[in-house]
Amino acid sequence: MNHLPLIIKREYLTKVKNKSFIVMTFLSPIIMIALIAVVAYLSQLNNDKERTISILDETGYFKDVFQNTENTIYTKLNGLSLEDAIALVKEKEDYGLLYVSAVDSLEAFADNVKFYSEESPSLTIMSNLERKIEKHLRDMKLQKDGVTFAQIEASNTSIDIAQESFDGQKSSKIDNIVKLAFGGIAGYLLFMFIIIYGNMIMRSVIEEKTSRIIEVIISSVKPIQLMMGKIIGTSLAGVTQFAIWVILGGLLMIIVSSIFGIDLTQASAPQQELMNQAMQAEGAQAMAENLFTAISNLPIINLVIAFIFFFIGGYLLYSSLYAAIGAAVDNETDTQQFMLPILMPLILAVYVGVFTVIEDPHGTVSTVFSFIPFTSPVVMLMRIPFGVPLWQQGLSLLLLIGTFIFAVWFAAKIYRVGILMYGKKPTYKELFKWLKY
Repeated sequence: MNHLPLIIKREYLTKVKNKSFIVMTFLSPIIMIALIAVVAYLSQLNNDKERTISILDETGYFKDVFQNTENTIYTKLNGLSLEDAIALVKEKEDYGLLYVSAVDSLEAFADNVKFYSEESPSLTIMSNLERKIEKHLRDMKLQKDGVTFAQIEASNTSIDIAQESFDGQKSSKIDNIVKLAFGGIAGYLLFMFIIIYGNMIMRSVIEEKTSRIIEVIISSVKPIQLMMGKIIGTSLAGVTQFAIWVILGGLLMIIVSSIFGIDLTQASAPQQELMNQAMQAEGAQAMAENLFTAISNLPIINLVIAFIFFFIGGYLLYSSLYAAIGAAVDNETDTQQFMLPILMPLILAVYVGVFTVIEDPHGTVSTVFSFIPFTSPVVMLMRIPFGVPLWQQGLSLLLLIGTFIFAVWFAAKIYRVGILMYGKKPTYKELFKWLKY
């Protein structure tokens, strides 16, 4: 008799009715949004902080270079010595003092510009000051060589190389960012799902084994049915929990933003001034158009279908191994010796995806790892946005399914013997012997 549906139902209801599961399902998004809100609030305070920078320019070259902004005020100091200027800045509690000492020539400026402050200055502030000084000195040197300001302005040329495939499909530099973002998010979700719910399956097996409940269950259920029931039931519970996290997290973000007036995007963009300058330099409208083009160029249907199949295949493959580990040991401490062989392919897949796929998505390394079943769920998902032939996707998926079937057979062998073994820490040699029983 097929007891698989009953086992799936039992595992699912056992998980979702567990008090700790219920508490963490609703508490986790609250904690996460609270942390994001705190970081965003602190970043917002930092970005809104008004800074006063005093400027002591003994050369007189930079009197019109530094203009006040929304959060930065520049105060010019004249007729003061460096010591008096520092004392005045300390007394006024200004952010810092930019000192430009007298020089004999423009070439000597490199070692004659200093910034004095009570504490280490912001990297953004220093970069902004350096950029303004460098631009002004460059213009001054060109003018000294007989180049007029109008000629300098006319010489500034912005190049944005248009990209287009041989088939006429247009793209842009931001395409790679969008594609990598999708692949990275997909790989990260799979990685975290395997770690969190794979461990849940393993702990469930260990708990039933140590409580001897398994001896009663196994008398009427085949080990492979019990193992598959645990994997599928726990997976459904995980999907339920994840869906609640997404819905509740989205609602909390809206509530926090509207009631407390906190811009949660501040948490992901602390250097707003640099971001705004980059947007102005590139052109916000052009960037938005490129972003829209990049998204429209994505093979959305292919991505969604591939994500579902590779996500499910990868999770089931690793979950079967987690269940086998749970059956082979008596407590979580003994699982450590078996965890590294499982985690290493996952970690390797993430590193290959991040450092290889973005540079050469169709290279030998990326292609090979997208066919290896233990790394293909992550690497292939990161390759697909760059355009992967359907036959490669199909072959990779078939290899993944075949390896999953073998892993289930392998895990069921260990599961069948291991669930009734107590008081002994197995070795790899003993696990190999169990496969012959």
